[in-house]
Amino acid sequence: MAEITAKMVQALRQATGVGMMDAKKALVENDGDYEKAVVWLREKGLSKAAERADRENTQGAVTAVKEGNVAAIVALNSETDFVAKSPDFNALLDTLAAAVVAEGEGAIAARQDEVDDLRITLKENIAVGTVIRFDAADGAVLDTYVHKPSGWGVNAVMVELEGGNADLARELCLHIAFTKPQYLSRDEVPADRVAEERAILESITRNEGKPEAALPKIVEGKLTGYFKQQVLLEQDFVKDNKVTIAKLLGDAKLTRFAQVVIGR
Repeated sequence: MAEITAKMVQALRQATGVGMMDAKKALVENDGDYEKAVVWLREKGLSKAAERADRENTQGAVTAVKEGNVAAIVALNSETDFVAKSPDFNALLDTLAAAVVAEGEGAIAARQDEVDDLRITLKENIAVGTVIRFDAADGAVLDTYVHKPSGWGVNAVMVELEGGNADLARELCLHIAFTKPQYLSRDEVPADRVAEERAILESITRNEGKPEAALPKIVEGKLTGYFKQQVLLEQDFVKDNKVTIAKLLGDAKLTRFAQVVIGR
């Protein structure tokens, strides 16, 4: 029997889009003959995986894992929620997230074969989506939350606090999951985005027939409302709308947060 080298397997994978194990099996079954292996994969319906890579994959699942002072969010994209809720899909997602916590974001590339194999098994365009890792400083408080309304993660949150506690971190995770802020502080909102929003609000206000002299004050008031929607520190706490997140923090500092929502 002909020797099956890693170079042969890689060449077949690149040509057909199949996973490593399927490429190797095809070569073994055909005694190392490349052309026969390609035909064998086509007959098995496996080489269609390459075609799947062009299909839209806006569904999927997301998870968050925390171990000590390290946490990670990983999203795995799919074409349908039917695949997103499958046990194999979520098992791989959990494996990837745990690997990112333990090894860093490079762990994803090292496990691409597993993603490729699952794409073939489940017959969808499956790909790793957003990957975020927090390595918190000593003494910081780290927490995660995953919203699973139908049994699989669709909304994952991660926060890092200085001077806070676990209860506060958990409340912040839940709040963020519900309100979905885009920025931590007003300073993080890009200047061009603020200018764009101000122009839109000015146009709306003018169309409402407001006096020209009153426009600047009215627009600034509406812009403040925009910040309260988009900026976490300026939002009202969902459990008490008389308290902003900035006040809820007290002496604690919210160093950073991350959120990944499937389909957004």
